[in-house]
Amino acid sequence: MGESDHQQALAQRVDELRRQLCGRDLKTLAALTGTLLKDNSFHFTLLGRPLRFTLPEFRIVDAGGAELPTFLQALILYYFVTADGTPLTGKWVSFADLPGGRMYAPAFQGYTGNELVKVFGADVAAFQKVCRASGGSPLEIADVAYGFQALPRLPLAVTYWVGDEEFPSTSKILFDSSACHYLPIDACAILGSLLTRTLQKHRE
Repeated sequence: MGESDHQQALAQRVDELRRQLCGRDLKTLAALTGTLLKDNSFHFTLLGRPLRFTLPEFRIVDAGGAELPTFLQALILYYFVTADGTPLTGKWVSFADLPGGRMYAPAFQGYTGNELVKVFGADVAAFQKVCRASGGSPLEIADVAYGFQALPRLPLAVTYWVGDEEFPSTSKILFDSSACHYLPIDACAILGSLLTRTLQKHRE
């Protein structure tokens, strides 16, 4: 499939997801997703970025009114379609431990945790600085770890173990074990990749 075919398929999927939301009770949808229903829009943040989900078009725009790229529209639409209000467990698990995640875990680790190690190496101070600048809150797991509110009911954590002469540094993106009640597994992968790119961008 070429790039144009991929974009067309993604656009069609976005339209399908919008149709799935048509007719849903808006107050119930706001409660399930943890978003604020106000002025004919859902208000929420994506990794700290204020967004607005307009009605009845079901289109996501930023604070300046610009429409988000199609892949981000799809991510957020998946969140609204999937969210069932399941309480967070407070238990951090790897991508491999999510339902359906084990087969894709090596690839996910390749473009998330492994990429962060390439960027930060043994410079844990830089990692901490970037996580704080990106809105992360310290967690008491691994050598260093930070939690991020990716979507209202979907937190992520990024962990870092500092290497030595024998073992290289390692990093992982973790999810609350309830994550697949809010996104399908492929969308969880996109969210983890989005956090990784956010940290890389702040490092630059």
